[in-house]
Amino acid sequence: MIKKLHKQLKNGEITSTELTLKYFSKIEKKDSDILAFLTLTKDLAVKQAQAVDEKIKKGEEIDLLAGIPMAIKDNMCVSGERTTAASKILDNYIAPYDATVIKRLKKSGAVILGKTNLDEFAMGASTENSAYQKTKNPIDISRVPGGSSGGSVASVAGKMAVYALGSDTGGSIRQPSAFCGTVGLKPTYGRVSRHGLLAMASSLDQIGPITETVEDSAIVLSRIAGRDKMDATSAKSGGKSYEDFLTGDISGVTIGVPKEYFGDDLDDKIRAIAMKAIDKFKKLGAKIKEISIPHSEYALPVYYIIVPSEVSSNMARFDGIRYGLSIDNEEKSILNDGTLLETYLDTREIGLGDEVKKRMMLGTYTLSAGYYDAYYKKAQKVRELLYQDFQKIFNPSGDGVDLIFSPTAPEPAFKFGEKMNDPLKMYLTDIYTVTANLVGVPAISFPIGTVKEDGKDLPIGGQLMGKWFGEEELLNVAHTFEITK
Repeated sequence: MIKKLHKQLKNGEITSTELTLKYFSKIEKKDSDILAFLTLTKDLAVKQAQAVDEKIKKGEEIDLLAGIPMAIKDNMCVSGERTTAASKILDNYIAPYDATVIKRLKKSGAVILGKTNLDEFAMGASTENSAYQKTKNPIDISRVPGGSSGGSVASVAGKMAVYALGSDTGGSIRQPSAFCGTVGLKPTYGRVSRHGLLAMASSLDQIGPITETVEDSAIVLSRIAGRDKMDATSAKSGGKSYEDFLTGDISGVTIGVPKEYFGDDLDDKIRAIAMKAIDKFKKLGAKIKEISIPHSEYALPVYYIIVPSEVSSNMARFDGIRYGLSIDNEEKSILNDGTLLETYLDTREIGLGDEVKKRMMLGTYTLSAGYYDAYYKKAQKVRELLYQDFQKIFNPSGDGVDLIFSPTAPEPAFKFGEKMNDPLKMYLTDIYTVTANLVGVPAISFPIGTVKEDGKDLPIGGQLMGKWFGEEELLNVAHTFEITK
């Protein structure tokens, strides 16, 4: 899609300004139903498009992303634009700087259409936890788009943006991509700078692309990856053109299939589609091998101890003093004593939603004296065991594999309200995705089939997890699957 539009821009078949206005027209027609966007940045977009048109007019070379309209999850800072993280506590916050990924996209000439909806502070798996609106799945508007990057994914699935950026802490790019039939990539932890991303769980968060095709994901990753002095966890890994590694040949690649992910609790329809995908990989020349991830059963409980712990720490900055909402009105006060504590409590009570408060309280509890060793420390030890599992699985000597395949989610997109009163059911939608974040490996979700429900063909995603900093192989295998009928 990106290369096709790039060619049209270069050939003068369309200008970036025309393309940008065409996408705003699509947003105007569709988004009142889908509700993917929280803020539109039309003035910025038109200005960016005109700058690209001027370059083309002068015969200057332009990047593949130049002049291509895209969307940004609203937990990433865009200078001079509203950045809310879908929370009332940041309702009036205008970002004073660009996130590193935004700087890099602007340098490439990208056109930013707007900021998209999400679960508040990226805490959720359905985009039902936004303080503003519930984004709908463009395939079936009675169903959720997944979360937390539901708005970004819906903008791409609904053809209202060519591509989008999301963030992934435990599946927040991949699970909604599976629900909406897009491609979602979570790069290796450290591959992409997190500077300017509103932190949820700093040891797990990673920014990645949401696209229509695997090739588009590779193109976007090439532009946003690399070391950043503003993020000490970022790695020296930029300068690659990942699209150049898409050979369409996967002969000799060994794909591991974890027996734990294909147990009795996997829905039969999902299992049948996943098995079909495995057969396709075989026909394409890949070797398939059953493997075990011994500690995988602990991944979800470990994730839901570590995440709230990091959330409770990261959310401390939203205090009503430095930026965002500040409640010091005695009529709305909890304490009515005019103290600083009153401002803290009132601001957070009024400005934050239930899911955020729940995770903050859980995290504060697990980090508290007497419980730190019993919960947080133990969870970190099990996380290390999971890491060791993956080191053995990807061991190049002996019987290691190159990639791991599984369904992305245990079910297709569910209906609104179906899981809101049962947190455990909601958390289980991330059962196959959280492990990649806990151990830091790259993972991609891509469409592998559909199931029919209520007369609609609902997309099913397949997930590949790769070796640390092994995006080249990961993208090539997913791309080969995608382009082969």
